[in-house]
Amino acid sequence: MATLDQKSPNVLLQSLCCRITGKSEAEVAHQFQYAVRVIGSNYAPTIERDEFLVSEKIKKELLKQRREADAALFSELHRKLQTQSVLKHRWSVLYLLLSLSEDPRKPSSRVGNYGALFAQALPRDAHSTPFYCTRPQSLALGYGERSAGLSASVGTSGISSLGVYTLNGPTATPQSLLAGQPSQSAAGSSQTLGSRLAWALPVSCSPSSALAPLAIRPPLGPPVPSSRVVRPRQDGEVSEATLVRDILYVFQGIDGKFIKMSAQDNCYKIDGKVVLCKSLRDTSSRLSELGWLHNKVRKYTDARSLDRAFGLVGQSFCASLHQELKEYYRLLSVLHSQLQVEDEQGVLVCTESSLTLRRLLVWMYDPKIRLKTLAALVDFCQGRKGGELASAVHSYGKTGDPQMRALVQHILSLVSNPILSFLYRWIYDGELEDTYHEFFVASDPNVKTDRLWHDKYSLRKSMIPTFITMDQARKVLLIGKSINFLHQVCHDRTPPGQITAASNSADTPRDAAELLSDLDGAFQEKIDAAYFDTSKYLLDVLNRNYLLLEHLQAMRRYLLLGQGDFIRHLMDLLKPELVRPATTLYQHNLTGILETAVRATNAQYDNAEILKRLDVRLLEVSPGDTGWDVFSLDYHVDGPIATVFTRECMGHYLRVFNFLWRAKRMEYTLTDIWKGQMCNAKLLKTMPELSGVLHQCHILASEMVHFIHQMQYYITFEVLECSWDELWNRVQQAQDLDHIIAAHDLFLDSVISRCLLDNSSRNLLNQLRAIFDQIIEFQSAQDSLYRSALEELTLRLQFEDKKQQREEEGQWGVTAEQEAEEKKRIQEFQETIPKMRSQLRILTHFYQNIVQQFLVLLMTSTDESLRFLSFRLDFNEHYKAREPRLRASLGTNWGRRSSNM
Repeated sequence: MATLDQKSPNVLLQSLCCRITGKSEAEVAHQFQYAVRVIGSNYAPTIERDEFLVSEKIKKELLKQRREADAALFSELHRKLQTQSVLKHRWSVLYLLLSLSEDPRKPSSRVGNYGALFAQALPRDAHSTPFYCTRPQSLALGYGERSAGLSASVGTSGISSLGVYTLNGPTATPQSLLAGQPSQSAAGSSQTLGSRLAWALPVSCSPSSALAPLAIRPPLGPPVPSSRVVRPRQDGEVSEATLVRDILYVFQGIDGKFIKMSAQDNCYKIDGKVVLCKSLRDTSSRLSELGWLHNKVRKYTDARSLDRAFGLVGQSFCASLHQELKEYYRLLSVLHSQLQVEDEQGVLVCTESSLTLRRLLVWMYDPKIRLKTLAALVDFCQGRKGGELASAVHSYGKTGDPQMRALVQHILSLVSNPILSFLYRWIYDGELEDTYHEFFVASDPNVKTDRLWHDKYSLRKSMIPTFITMDQARKVLLIGKSINFLHQVCHDRTPPGQITAASNSADTPRDAAELLSDLDGAFQEKIDAAYFDTSKYLLDVLNRNYLLLEHLQAMRRYLLLGQGDFIRHLMDLLKPELVRPATTLYQHNLTGILETAVRATNAQYDNAEILKRLDVRLLEVSPGDTGWDVFSLDYHVDGPIATVFTRECMGHYLRVFNFLWRAKRMEYTLTDIWKGQMCNAKLLKTMPELSGVLHQCHILASEMVHFIHQMQYYITFEVLECSWDELWNRVQQAQDLDHIIAAHDLFLDSVISRCLLDNSSRNLLNQLRAIFDQIIEFQSAQDSLYRSALEELTLRLQFEDKKQQREEEGQWGVTAEQEAEEKKRIQEFQETIPKMRSQLRILTHFYQNIVQQFLVLLMTSTDESLRFLSFRLDFNEHYKAREPRLRASLGTNWGRRSSNM
């Protein structure tokens, strides 16, 4: 007996206190009572004793501290530890490490202070694994206990781990363990039993109840409240525990014994023959919805995971769904483990710690919400792939529910990772490895190199994710297109890394998540940096190596007649050739004349690269055409500059050149007419009968000169110079090649429309060409007039010279016969003058009518510059007096048209 007393827990505990403190038994009475209270308490952590959950929480804490390497190292070490049998209680060690790693400055959410810690209850049995039981519903929770219950760990899927409450609260010190108190049992076995029961003595039990006989002693654990009394089952009724087991199988999409999938109704149903109360049947039906949701998600992933055509984005979406299902399966494994523990402990009745349908209904609320979200995503993403799939996922993240938003953002980070990988490979290397057409940049392999910039690469608008703006997508397209243009067209071998510094790409879903959270910040900065660096380098190469701006200025000087001295000298040299029929012209002759004009003017100082591209071109010949009608200058373009000066652009340049060349010819023709009038004016003074006709010629020529001068001023200054100035300013401010191409196209469109060469100005152009034709006819009529007049003048002078010579010889000046012939010839000439006058009158009438119609069309034009041109053409209101439609003032006419519109 003495030996038993020496080994009793109270004696051993008292000896331990004396040894630790170094004091006598009388001096450690206070410490001994405190130790007994601590050991006799029921303190236990309010978390599930699950090694996996603790390890996951440790890794999460490391990730929160941005210690990814440490988290990976911990995961590897934990895996090795699981393969060894050195430690039996790994959960306890991990939990200790987790507790020690907590920041001491952070207020604890589990226990407020050490006093509250020792006021809690510790495990009531003497085993290494404490016995868990839930708190009776009749016992209220304090604030510290409620916060402890809410601090249960949360898995990556957001499903809270299932913790159970223990019986907490202060426990009175058992009298049998107080030092110096006699034992209340005479027998050794009774004393040992009393000492053991003191470890598990609940608050509601009196000390005397610990020594009661086993037959009358109440069972260990909390008493079941009256409200939890199990309802007696009917004959053949299925127990709730059996339903719970079936439900756990249904959660995984597996038919249970009583709950099976109905193919007809597409839902899980309880067998109608099963005897079951209505509440359990309804609860089971509500829980079975998780199985249906699980099957919907699982069916989608199983069908798409093996589909290679689904692409990398689709496979990432399936992987994210698999990850969420994996977290869901972990929760189910915890539930299965708890159910297995209950089976091993032989729990046959529904206690406070057992799994019930109502507990499952509460615990599975959050997983059900997540599965509903996943199922909705699966429905919404049907038939989508690539960027379109990412847009569908992104649209579901616009919700006010923070948990649902976090779930969708997590899935989006996985789904968008391949897209961002495509994007960075494209903008930093110019490579497009999009086998399944998921990226929003498309490539056409059939396009040749000369059309690379315009046709080879394009945007798939349906594949642009909604989290990427159209401006960002356009810049992404331009970056990769510029890199490929440099390599394939410009033959520039500079590595892309020297053009723009490559930043860190989104190699992991976490990188993608961080990038998606700052689309207007870091992501925009990366796109802008690559865009500006690549575009600037491309423009430098085009200007430095391929003289892009010099070629642009050459177009202005030669094809748009900006080099005045060259154009004038070229016309002088070409005039003898161009007056001939078009069929008699030879291109090599005209090319030689062109080279002569270049060498004789300032054009000789241009770059040799530009001059060798300048050439002569003969247009298609029509019957009756002269050289003026088919002659044209040409400018050969190839290589990178052909990207700006495309075939369409060169066609526009040729149209404008022909128009300007014809207008220049009219000016050149009127100059010849004026010179002829000035030279012949004095010669024909001796022929007074021609004064009226010549005066009529001078008036008509003045009208034509005024018209052509105003048209030339309009074309040269208001059209060409103004448009060119706008083009040059845009080119100087251009940030990429597309800006230059757009500015150049806008310049040509402006010149085409304002030079009356577009479809809307066809009537004006026809009238203008008719006016040009009248000028040519007037030149022919005047040349014919002067030719006849000069012939008559020559004959008259010869007659006078002959007459004077005969008089000097002493003879009669003329005979009667000669004088009669002279008079007859003069009379015949005078008879042709009315015909000349009539011809000029008709020509003047036609010309003025055409000009009047042209002015009417100008005044009704929507272009303000054309309306002011009509005012300058008729500044003295000469045509206004002849045409009633021109009598309305310019402002009144335009105001009336505006009101009608």
